[in-house]
Amino acid sequence: MGMPDSKEELKRKACDAIDSCGSDIIGIVEDILNNPETGFREHKTARLIAEKLGAIGIPYRDGLALTGVKGTISGGMGPGPRVAIIGEMDSLLVTEHPNADPDTGAAHACGHNAQIGMMLGAVIGLQTQDVLSSLSGSILPFAVPAEEFVEVEHRLALREEGKLEFLGGKQELIRLGEFDDVDMAMMCHTASNTGRGAFSVGGSSNGHMVKYVQYTGRSAHAGPAPHEGVNALNAANLAMAAIHANRETFREEETVRLHGIITRGGEAVSAVPADVRLEWRVRSSTPEDLVKNNLAVDRCFKAGALAVGAKVTITSIPGYLRLRHDPTLQELALDNATMLLGRDKVLVMPRDRNRGGSTDMGDLSQLMPTVHPYAGGATGSGHSETYIIEDYQQSVINPAKVMAMVVIDLLADGAVAGRELLSRSSPAMTKEDYISFQRKRATVEEFDGSRF
Repeated sequence: MGMPDSKEELKRKACDAIDSCGSDIIGIVEDILNNPETGFREHKTARLIAEKLGAIGIPYRDGLALTGVKGTISGGMGPGPRVAIIGEMDSLLVTEHPNADPDTGAAHACGHNAQIGMMLGAVIGLQTQDVLSSLSGSILPFAVPAEEFVEVEHRLALREEGKLEFLGGKQELIRLGEFDDVDMAMMCHTASNTGRGAFSVGGSSNGHMVKYVQYTGRSAHAGPAPHEGVNALNAANLAMAAIHANRETFREEETVRLHGIITRGGEAVSAVPADVRLEWRVRSSTPEDLVKNNLAVDRCFKAGALAVGAKVTITSIPGYLRLRHDPTLQELALDNATMLLGRDKVLVMPRDRNRGGSTDMGDLSQLMPTVHPYAGGATGSGHSETYIIEDYQQSVINPAKVMAMVVIDLLADGAVAGRELLSRSSPAMTKEDYISFQRKRATVEEFDGSRF
């Protein structure tokens, strides 16, 4: 019997397997690009992923948090850490995107289609017989729904029907116990702002709260009898002006982002608007700042109702928590990306660099070691019609290889590295702490401005 392969040889074999299936992996990415679906609606995407997992012999479960798909493969060297490789399935709503669905406006303007390719590619590399037989523990490819927090009214309806409790994909999967058998998790996101780099690690994200706001006024004919009405649209406009008036009070280090849309502005231009609805987002860098700024925004919503004598219902929905990178996983991602691409192609963001956005990977990072690097290959502005993945090697194949290489580092040689990482890990929350914390953030407040 010969000597077991070194980690370097295992990595070479995994990367060769990924390269050999590169065109098929990219084809899956393009298929999902051309069939975009928003959160908790990813039925075609889920079927495609299930088919691909089945085709390569990976047992899976589907229908998790409505559309999630989760596979499991076991290493040949016995028990060990359980590592999830995550890919997000959902798209955004960007009607002007060149690959938008003409009926729904859904579009992959954030690169989640590439994540599915990365996830499948990494698993293909790790499932190579010589590689898998040398690993301890297990690998769980996990396609998760609904990272983009859009279509809030639709998700609230799903909650009312008892189909969901939490309205973000990983949030709901945590509640359902679908991460109970996971010890650590990784994923990679595409980006268009990596500069000359092909890969980046580090940085963090904002926490956020999601707001669904409904103003109720009184309808009347806008021509002869506007005085008989209560204009809910005016209430909303005054609230938005009040929010803008608070911006000068936010400190730079809070990384505050306040933004939203009006989803219903009235029924007819000839009638005083009596039912006006908004979806809003409050983002801040720390939980304390988020609480403070969320209260300020709530005051503004009430002020709009008070000014015109309307009613307002403010539904606060638990949003995402700030991202915590595990330092060991981040170092492994950095080392392997450097090995693959060269040090000059890998950017390292300072730990306190806040990208401004939010991700439910932040929620998972409170419970277990995680890492969430970024891969280049995209152009344009994220979440816009200009965001296009131009280089699939950078945005799909390279990160698939990096994640496979990190898993090999963790699970080869009896999973010594993975076991040591877990022994040093100190999660910020237990699952029970997390669920309790998020439930407390879910509130509905009614304010009647006509009573003052």
